[in-house]
Amino acid sequence: MTYSGDVTPGGAPAVRELDKLTITKVSVGPMDNNAYLLRCRETGEQVLIDAANEAPRLLDLVGDGGLAAVVTTHRHMDHWVALEEVVAKTGARPLVHADDAEGLPIDAEPLHEGDTVPVGDCALEVIHLKGHTPGSIALLYRDPSGVPHLFTGDSLFPGGVGNTEKDPDRFGQLIDDVERKLFDRLPDETWFYPGHGKDSTLGAERPALPQWRARGW
Repeated sequence: MTYSGDVTPGGAPAVRELDKLTITKVSVGPMDNNAYLLRCRETGEQVLIDAANEAPRLLDLVGDGGLAAVVTTHRHMDHWVALEEVVAKTGARPLVHADDAEGLPIDAEPLHEGDTVPVGDCALEVIHLKGHTPGSIALLYRDPSGVPHLFTGDSLFPGGVGNTEKDPDRFGQLIDDVERKLFDRLPDETWFYPGHGKDSTLGAERPALPQWRARGW
C-alpha cells in the first residue's frame, strides 16, 4: 500500500518502509497529535518521536522490540501526556532540547543543534527552530537511497509555520529559522511529518514562503 501519511484519531497507523528505516505514524489524543515510531530495519532498534497521548496504544505499537529513546519535539503538554508512562514501561531515554527541558514532567537528556539521535544504524540530526517554543526542534533523516525525511513537530505544517501567538518577534525568529535551516538547506522532495495533521513536502510549500512572511503567521 502506498504511504499517504493520512491518519485519524483512534484509526490505523500509516506505515512507510524505507530501505533502512520503517516509519509508523499514528494519531493520538483529543488534539489529533501525531506520534512517530521509527525502527531500524537492520538492528530492530526503535525510537519514538512525541509520546503525545494514549500510552497503551503507543506501547502496543512499540511491542516487544523495546524502545531506545523518546524524543519530545517541544514542551507543550499535548506532545508529552504519555511520556512518563512510556518511559517507565520501556526504560527508554527521554530526550528534549535543553531550552524546553523544564517544561517536561520528567527529567530528560538535553539535545542541542547538530546533535545526532541514533536509531540503530540510522541517525536523526537535531535542528533547533526557535519561536513556537524556545526549544522546538525538527529531526532530519537523510535516507542514503532516497529523499530526506523531516519530523517538524509544531514548527512547520502544510500551509504555514507553527503558532507564535501573534508575537512578531517569535514569528520572525521561527520563519527565519524555518527558511534558513530547512528550506535553504534541503531539496524540494524532502518529505516532512508535522506534529498534527497531514504530511507535505518542502517543494509543495516553498512557493508560499513569501505569503507566510507577509501575513505574519
